[in-house]
Amino acid sequence: MIGHRNPRPEVPHGPWLVVGLARSGQAAAHALVARGESVIGVDSGSPEGAVDLEEIGVDVHLEHNGLEFLDSVAGVIKSPGVPTAAPVIQAAQDSGIAVMGELELGWRLSSGPVVAVTGTNGKTTTVEMIGHIFAKAGTSCEVVGNVGRPITSLAGSAEADSTLILEASSFQLEDAAQFAPEIAVVLNVGSDHIDRHGTITEYHEAKLRILDRQGEQDVAVVPHDLDVSGRGLARRVTFGSPDSTLAFKEGNLLWEGEAVAEQADVVLPGAHNLLNAQAAAAVCLISGVEPAQLVEGLRSFHGVAHRLELVLESRGVRWINDSKATNVDSTLTALESFDGDVHLILGGDGKGQDFTPLRAAVAAKCLSLHLIGESAGQLEEALLDSGVHIQHDGDLRLAVASCARTARNGDVVLLSPACASFDQFNNFEERGLAFRGLVEAAE
Repeated sequence: MIGHRNPRPEVPHGPWLVVGLARSGQAAAHALVARGESVIGVDSGSPEGAVDLEEIGVDVHLEHNGLEFLDSVAGVIKSPGVPTAAPVIQAAQDSGIAVMGELELGWRLSSGPVVAVTGTNGKTTTVEMIGHIFAKAGTSCEVVGNVGRPITSLAGSAEADSTLILEASSFQLEDAAQFAPEIAVVLNVGSDHIDRHGTITEYHEAKLRILDRQGEQDVAVVPHDLDVSGRGLARRVTFGSPDSTLAFKEGNLLWEGEAVAEQADVVLPGAHNLLNAQAAAAVCLISGVEPAQLVEGLRSFHGVAHRLELVLESRGVRWINDSKATNVDSTLTALESFDGDVHLILGGDGKGQDFTPLRAAVAAKCLSLHLIGESAGQLEEALLDSGVHIQHDGDLRLAVASCARTARNGDVVLLSPACASFDQFNNFEERGLAFRGLVEAAE
């Protein structure tokens, strides 16, 4: 339904070194082997499933930095989780060896038009919403990227010709040298991953790279107040204000001034989800979805797991799983979705963030704080002046038990950690599932 497809640069022949063998690296290795390439795979750890790559002919080396293999390869594929500062990446660049990100590889090996969505918050909800509306409208599409399924997993399949709805993280975009999506969406640009990018400026720069290679036939969907001057050549479609291309006004969703839906058609809670819905609606209307199909899709979309997900309501207490809130901005957005009386579970891998922006929202919305993980001390120091009772529970099991004892009718228990999960869990999904299991067991 998108009117054109940007050409993909060729993928040069290897041999290739794939650095990082978690989910994205494994998919990249499979895609390269399917092309007949010789592949060496390395990882500084031992990710689940990595050793199975040997069955398809990949030369796998775990607990290895990969430096010794640079002399025998023509190019390096960098998984998103591998920092640019990793010695093997720096050495490859210094030696003139081409380094390509997994997103870039997957895009080059696909043929369908791409809708790429980035932002500090709301990416998963928005890509899933777009995919849901497209499916309701009968448009063939695949939801891929940071949302869970690597884009390289589509290489060589019929699915690669579908419209690809791609969640793009800053880690992926910093390696996207030629990536040019037909439709690019920037939802918002806050603060996150300072431990990886070094500064907020560098983090923002990585995010906005999504626009840089777009041409005049492409479309950039951006907040009305985001300065993207000098970024690519795409037509700008704005959202977020009554005067935007796509706007909520007097209860109606307006597309270039014409009503196409109602605000009440968005069933997800929170003002942030109205913004997500505007961005999603813009993509769908640009892509040829009819207003009636848009309305049907909005009304039937009830959100995604681990993002303000109602796990249970019992004895008047609502238990909410927002495990995907891995930064301060996400947790602030979650707190704004509730009127108050919140018992908030916070903590994990803090990623070098400043937690003090949480103080006012915590003071206004929370009855108690339950701190877990390695950032608990930093969080207590930042939030001590909020006036809210702070309890060090240490881990999720103890935090859920503590909340079960203290929450009363009308209260909300909210897991919205503002931190990554890697100190105690493999990923935010595992953390969210653990929360669900503990809550259900407590009842």
